[in-house]
Amino acid sequence: MLDACGASSLEDLFAHLPEEVRLKRPLAIPDGMSEYSIIDYFKARAGECATGYASFLGAGVYSHYRPVVVDTIVSRAEFLTSYTPYQAEMAQGTLTAIFEFQSMVCQLTGMDVANASMYDGSSAVPEAAMMAVRITGRDRVVIARTVHPEYRTVLSTYAKYQGMPVAEFGYNSETGMLDLSALDAAIDDQTAAVIIQSPNFFGTVEDIKAAAEIAHKKGALLIHVFTEAVSLGILTPPREADIVCGELQSYAISPSYGGPFAGIMATKEKYIRQIPGRLVGETKDANGKRAYCLTLSTREQHIRREKATSNICTNQALIALMATVFMSLYGKQGLRELAEQNLAKTHYLADGLPVRFSGPFFNEVVVRCGDPEAVNKALLEKKIIGGLPLGGFYPELKDCMLLCATEMSKRADIDEVKKAVA
Repeated sequence: MLDACGASSLEDLFAHLPEEVRLKRPLAIPDGMSEYSIIDYFKARAGECATGYASFLGAGVYSHYRPVVVDTIVSRAEFLTSYTPYQAEMAQGTLTAIFEFQSMVCQLTGMDVANASMYDGSSAVPEAAMMAVRITGRDRVVIARTVHPEYRTVLSTYAKYQGMPVAEFGYNSETGMLDLSALDAAIDDQTAAVIIQSPNFFGTVEDIKAAAEIAHKKGALLIHVFTEAVSLGILTPPREADIVCGELQSYAISPSYGGPFAGIMATKEKYIRQIPGRLVGETKDANGKRAYCLTLSTREQHIRREKATSNICTNQALIALMATVFMSLYGKQGLRELAEQNLAKTHYLADGLPVRFSGPFFNEVVVRCGDPEAVNKALLEKKIIGGLPLGGFYPELKDCMLLCATEMSKRADIDEVKKAVA
């Protein structure tokens, strides 16, 4: 290597570096270990981790059961090692899986067309907002305070450099639902889209139809956001929306300290040429047999940069495949039963507790508990991860906590949470 570089010694190789930044001693790392010693080491470290904890923490990332067959399928070499399906003749399996994913997302959301997935739910929101700006020719976006606070932060970061003003409107302090009069007042003749979430950050189910009527009356599009995909198993699809985006983490995607996840975006057919990312379409090959290929991928890698709808250059293919396997395993009836379990367990949790809002809720609920941090500390001693204290995001709710129950929540643990809150 030194010969190839034209250097006679290792010192010559680093001669261009100032003396004061050169390390004069060996690296401060231990000697190498044998493979079996390393395995023993990591087993010991794993034993120190917090395991066997029940969790009632939701707020955009949810504890759901992951069927073992999901990892078995996505670990197959054909999926795990595939890169990107540019060469359709080499990637029919991947393209077929993505097409199935798109089809299932359309069924869930009531939309006509879906893309091959987004990076995650948070980045899907600003992409949907920019899509609405392109469609309407307006430049302003209005978003509900009940949309996930971190999603709103990501939107403001995008908007800052897009010259896209963002305004927020409030919620009804009694119901925890949208303040429809505030929404009506927030929309002007430059508003491209109204962004709402249902179930919202408080777990409350919104009146999407009413919000859509207000937005459409003033020429704005309605963007519907979701963070809890299991709710789509029981709630009416948001057909009144113009664009639907959200997060599929609940569909067999591990929380993994926050990612990678898989976002979705779906819309009506008339807006298909403005949807970002890539789409897989069905066609026929030279022999007349059914085949799949990338189509309408209006991004800067494929067309002139100034004509591109987005700089999203890929999709979460492997993670979206997990969600596809999950949806295939559960089916329509299974998804409904899963949603009913979540609904029932959360209402059992809420029964008898000081619930903050009167609106209908799915698998998350806001409760008053005086000192949320103290409640969580007491629960942690019983190997239970409590809810999210809301004061950091909503100062007016500093005495409240957001609790989540899923099919993984056991009755005994729910009872412990109810005792700690009460």
